[in-house]
Amino acid sequence: MLDIKQVRLDPQAVAGALNKKYFVLNIEQFEALDAVRKQADINSQNLLAERKKASKQIGELIKSGLNIDDAKAQVNDTLAKIEAELEALKLQAKEANDALDQLLMTVPNLPADDVPEGKDESSNIEVLRWGEPRNFDFEIKDHVDVGENIGGLDFESATKITGSRFAVMRGGLARMHRALIQLMLDTHTREHGYQEVYVPYMVNADSLRGTGQLPKFEADLFKLNGDSEYYLIPTAEVPVTNLYRDTIVEAAELGRGLRFTCHTPCFRSEAGSYGRDTRGMIRQHQFEKVELVQLVRPDESDAALEELTGHAEAILQKLNLPYRKVILCGGDLGFSARKTYDLEVWLPGQSAYREISSCSNVGDFQARRMLARWRNPETGKTELLHTLNGSGLAVGRTLVAILENYQQADGSVTVPEALRAYMGGIEQLRAGEL
Repeated sequence: MLDIKQVRLDPQAVAGALNKKYFVLNIEQFEALDAVRKQADINSQNLLAERKKASKQIGELIKSGLNIDDAKAQVNDTLAKIEAELEALKLQAKEANDALDQLLMTVPNLPADDVPEGKDESSNIEVLRWGEPRNFDFEIKDHVDVGENIGGLDFESATKITGSRFAVMRGGLARMHRALIQLMLDTHTREHGYQEVYVPYMVNADSLRGTGQLPKFEADLFKLNGDSEYYLIPTAEVPVTNLYRDTIVEAAELGRGLRFTCHTPCFRSEAGSYGRDTRGMIRQHQFEKVELVQLVRPDESDAALEELTGHAEAILQKLNLPYRKVILCGGDLGFSARKTYDLEVWLPGQSAYREISSCSNVGDFQARRMLARWRNPETGKTELLHTLNGSGLAVGRTLVAILENYQQADGSVTVPEALRAYMGGIEQLRAGEL
């Protein structure tokens, strides 16, 4: 959530920054609500002064010769009226503050100054390209055909037991999926200094409000029916970041930042996809991710984004998968993000680079919602943390990339060298050998 003080100070500047995200801030609504709140506070202060004056009258009446009961009786009507008006003003101020909070909860984060202009992904800027796409001397198949031909990918069974946009994996392909998770977790914990955590796959509404999914994106979530207010997680970012909701971290614990990695299934309704990527595993209702989350000092978050993105890149490089790194333009930037790098892996079956990781610096946007703070030892005061997150990587899409980049003319799939130790030395996935 944006700092309300910043919005009050210069709403035009805030609105101008949000224009880069193609979001229109309703300044008139904000200022009208804030004026109601401000006037209610002024009126309350005036009434408190009147109450203090009326209370003094009781003492003056007693000094003039009235007994205590008679003195109170003369002033009680005035005090009662003041108290009633104070209660009404208190309610008015609360309603205005609640309305301001609701308004700001739907306003996205401000983009960083170096985020490029642009309305959609066509304006994203490539900043790095790694690896060379392979030249094939046979007809390239997409991951659906490759996976089905080796008998490891089964969409028909998934549709029967659940519905569309789910997948069943069997044998060696399921094993490779598991091996990818292990490779990612081992790399991030042993080489990149992250602590592995296990979290619930269901969260409450407060957690989703904390990281920005609620109230604006409820249609993208799976909410459980019944008496509970639980939602299936859209990403491990939600429960992991919320570990520090309503928490003050001491500087000694914070060190150079808190780092967590977590593997979970993720559940998304894909409410706004409108038929995009309905074939295969690119856009599923249930998929696996290994998430990276960092909580850092404000002055370290820009450098932390570069580092975190590099940690996700390391997995692609270990698997020798060609990819490119792009910085998202304002119009393609997510609700909570102030700056985002997307990593896009090369998919020969589509002859295109497709997103496999999105790494974002959120600044203090989530921390303000969650009251996630640290104590600055130089001032002794608490300050909001900065939060960052990214996929390290999306497991299903990594599997897709391997199926397409490592496919062979005979229909088999070569196992990347980095995965072989996790798969018992298997070097090839073939039909009939799963």
